[in-house]
Amino acid sequence: MIEVEGEKYARFPIRTHIIKQEDIIIEVLKKYAGRHLKPCDLIFISEKIIAITQGRAFPIKEIKPSKLANFLVRFVHKSPYGIGIGSPWTMELAIKETGAPRMLLAAAISAITKPFGIRGAFYKVAGKNVNAIDGPCDYTLPPYDKYASLAPNNPKKVARELKKEINQDIVIVDANDLGVVVLGNTSSLSNQTCVKIFKDNPLGQTDEQTPVCIVRKI
Repeated sequence: MIEVEGEKYARFPIRTHIIKQEDIIIEVLKKYAGRHLKPCDLIFISEKIIAITQGRAFPIKEIKPSKLANFLVRFVHKSPYGIGIGSPWTMELAIKETGAPRMLLAAAISAITKPFGIRGAFYKVAGKNVNAIDGPCDYTLPPYDKYASLAPNNPKKVARELKKEINQDIVIVDANDLGVVVLGNTSSLSNQTCVKIFKDNPLGQTDEQTPVCIVRKI
C-alpha cells in the first residue's frame, strides 16, 4: 500500500515464468494477471520484458565492443542499482542505437556541464531512451545475467495496443532502486503520479520474477 497525492493505492506484484523472446506479452498478462483484475485496475509492466519479447535483448557473447565503447565506458558513473551503459556491451548497444557522433556529442556536453552541477545532460542529448539500456549484474535473474538489453521500441504504442487487447490501462516503466521512468502510459494519471506510486520499486531488483504489477486505487 502507498499513499500518493491524498489517494491510497494497493500494488500487487505478479510472478510469471522467465519471459523469453518467443513469449507474447498480451498472453502473459491474460495468463498471470487476468483472473485478478478489476475494471479500474492499472497494469504496470517492466520495460525489460517488453524489450525481451521485441528481440532487443542480446547475449553479451554476441556483442563486440568497439574501441569507442571501451573508451566512453571509462567515464560512466557505476551505480549499485543497475549497470546502465556502464559496461562495454551496453555502451556498444547505445552507440549502435544512437550513432557514434551523437554519443560523442552527449559525452562532450556532459563533461562541460557536470562541473557546474548539471546532471542528466548526457541522456538528454543521447536520447532514444539510452537511460533504459541495461546489462548484466551479479543479482540479475538468469539467463539475463549474461545479456544486455535496449529500451523497448515505441513503448507508448505498445501500451496503447495492450490496452486495446485487455481493456485495462497500461503503464510501462523502467524502475530500479534509484528511480522510475515512465515510458508508456494510457491511464488518466500523470507520469509524475505514476512515478510516485512506484517510487519504492515494488517489482524488486533481483530474483523476485515479478515483471507485472496490478495497481488498484483504494
